[in-house]
Amino acid sequence: MKRIYLSMVSLCLLGLCSCFDMDKYPEGELSSVNSFTSTTEITKYLNQFYESTLKINDKDVANSAIKEQSNSIGNPTGIAFGDLNSDNMQSNVIDTRLAGETTLSSAVELTEYKHIRSLNFLINNLDNCEEIGPEMEQCIGEAYFFRACYYYRLFVNYGEVTWLTKVLDPIQEQMERPRNSRLEVADSILADLDIAIEHLNTQTNSSTMRVHKDVARALKSEVALFEGTWEKYHRAKNTPFYDKKVTDEKISSYLRQAADAAKDVIDEGVWSISKGDPNTAYRGLFITLDLSHNPEVLWWKKYDAANNIGHSVTRYLNKGGGTCGASASLVDDYLTKEGKPFVGSERDKAKVMYGDELSPDLRDPRLSQTICMPGQDLRPNGEFVFKLPPLNEESRNQNTTGYSILKYVEYNTTYIPTIDGEGKSQAPAIQFRYADILLNYAEALAELDGAANASKIKEALRPLRERVGMPEMDFDREFNTDPDYPFNKLDKYIQAVRRERRIEKALEGSRLQDILRWAAADILIIGKTPTGALFKGSSLETAYGESLQEGENLFLTGTPSDSKRYIIPFNNKHYPNDGNSIRNEIIYYPYNLVCYRLQVTNGSKPRLVIYLITGFSLIKEKVFPHKF
Repeated sequence: MKRIYLSMVSLCLLGLCSCFDMDKYPEGELSSVNSFTSTTEITKYLNQFYESTLKINDKDVANSAIKEQSNSIGNPTGIAFGDLNSDNMQSNVIDTRLAGETTLSSAVELTEYKHIRSLNFLINNLDNCEEIGPEMEQCIGEAYFFRACYYYRLFVNYGEVTWLTKVLDPIQEQMERPRNSRLEVADSILADLDIAIEHLNTQTNSSTMRVHKDVARALKSEVALFEGTWEKYHRAKNTPFYDKKVTDEKISSYLRQAADAAKDVIDEGVWSISKGDPNTAYRGLFITLDLSHNPEVLWWKKYDAANNIGHSVTRYLNKGGGTCGASASLVDDYLTKEGKPFVGSERDKAKVMYGDELSPDLRDPRLSQTICMPGQDLRPNGEFVFKLPPLNEESRNQNTTGYSILKYVEYNTTYIPTIDGEGKSQAPAIQFRYADILLNYAEALAELDGAANASKIKEALRPLRERVGMPEMDFDREFNTDPDYPFNKLDKYIQAVRRERRIEKALEGSRLQDILRWAAADILIIGKTPTGALFKGSSLETAYGESLQEGENLFLTGTPSDSKRYIIPFNNKHYPNDGNSIRNEIIYYPYNLVCYRLQVTNGSKPRLVIYLITGFSLIKEKVFPHKF
């Protein structure tokens, strides 16, 4: 007992020594004493924000401040899987957000505010540094750029948020602040980016992997396009989610800012679309390990698996599996080689023999560089040649739709651990490329006045077509009027640039963001069962024979008596109305900050419970009747 007593006294004395360390600042408070007196110190401080703002590997993707990735349970994550939360890709489980199953328990701490607090601390104390010159200018630019990044992620995910430019004391009175309006937040982000553009240096390549003036312009173009189209389309559909004070002039202002920021990059003449063999150049961009001097890439992250800096994309995908697959919706949206919509009898005939519909002789060559065709090497030295999608495999080797992912797979790697190693893939994480600039510019022009800007839109998008040997854009030839095409009633100029964006940016993690800002979930998600390749009525059924039966990793549309049945990526028999009745328009409402759940009681209509949450605490609960 005496020995225990002495041990307890010793621990207490050690604790007292720690508590009364007079050299320590109070925990939870930041001190500007002797802080940020040199650009060297500021640069080291800014380094922390590079990792948490990049769209990077599967372990860190949840912290990405620029691009949001899929987070469905059981799905692989990382740079190749960002479209799993959209209509471009499907896993073997239903995405919880698209299914309307996000609940209060899904709410998480808003870690972006921690980074914003740290950046505000820096910005508020930049005057401590008396240095002047390019190094200091770069530091100022990076600080404002990163603050804009974190707020942009909050804005995309949560809509109205609280804009802070000062470090708050950790007391309740200061923390309980109202959320700013959409327009206030958007304008504040754009103002930060204007400051960043003013101060950041100019670069002609991405070898430093640090942000520069054109990266800030690229993000400004994206932010302005996001808010301009969000306000335009949500107001047109009278959803609850646009700013009621927005005017036509304000929307046009955002679209002009998007076009102008992109045009500033174009006019410099520094960046261009990388070229090569039309059948490999597009795909090669995403598996080139060093992009330092690639003329297309403005900002990127390099991996070095030998030093344990890598991801696992190739491990998941190099046998055609990955517990995911591309959707038929995506595959069917690629134009024919002649630049026409892929519809009618031509489409039906091509789907009968598996792989024909993917051929670069028939379709836009970007398709066969994104989705596996039979005969495609997936491992180096011919170790594994793709023949059929692995529909009957288990775990990470299973394909869910019949369309296996090729983009990002390092089929020609010379670093053997990449093939099956966890965290050993090295395909670079591209943050911004010149294609983004061209697409933003073209879309902003189409939204402002497509007819008046037709020649400028064609000129902007010509390099994307030329890289893969596709004909120049022709708005009449490409206009898809098929009754089943979701955008068949859109203005032809807007339809064309939306399709080009989807094709060029496929599987790069931006599709959901596009769906949200276009207010398009009602026609792309709600009431839609995602499907894959044709199974019954195609060579796939013959190839698999009795080895693959419906209900054993295989789920199909229709009934056994139907002559044509398409693959469904998951078992949706427990979902009413063919698995779709809970896919609802509330997808537009920012998640986590605003969580929702369905409540259904026998004999009554479903109702939707909305939990309104600020960045700091739950403030109230409101019940909305919901019409299906």
